[in-house]
Amino acid sequence: MIQVSIADQTLQLLDHEGRCTFSAPVSTAANGIGFEEGSHCTPTGNFIVRERIGEGAPIHTSFKGRRPRGVWHGEGANDAILTRILWLHGLDDENANTYRRYIYFHGTHAEDLIGQPASCGCIRLRNREMLSLFDLVPIGTRVIIA
Repeated sequence: MIQVSIADQTLQLLDHEGRCTFSAPVSTAANGIGFEEGSHCTPTGNFIVRERIGEGAPIHTSFKGRRPRGVWHGEGANDAILTRILWLHGLDDENANTYRRYIYFHGTHAEDLIGQPASCGCIRLRNREMLSLFDLVPIGTRVIIA
């Protein structure tokens, strides 16, 4: 299970016995918590990882429409989606639109902002940490964002 703390801007991957096997700082939405499409907010609640995108791609691969476009070289730096994508599906009534909102865990061009709210709704990680998390997380992994 993955636990994300919005207050602490941290992520922990827990094993079946509740022990932390991986942790990393993250960046959630600059606009705070929310559930509405177009709000650029991070939803809270219960989720699962529904899709894993980018396996085998080089670090810093840029994705547009969840398709690799090559290694990122500074273009489109508003909210570059880099390295890997773990696409979330909401399990609660209020976050049921999460998949349609394209809310992911993903690598970022703005690694200097990790540890503070700065994303457009997704949960950003440093690219090397995104690689590590991706390798540890299968489809169906439970996620709690609080």
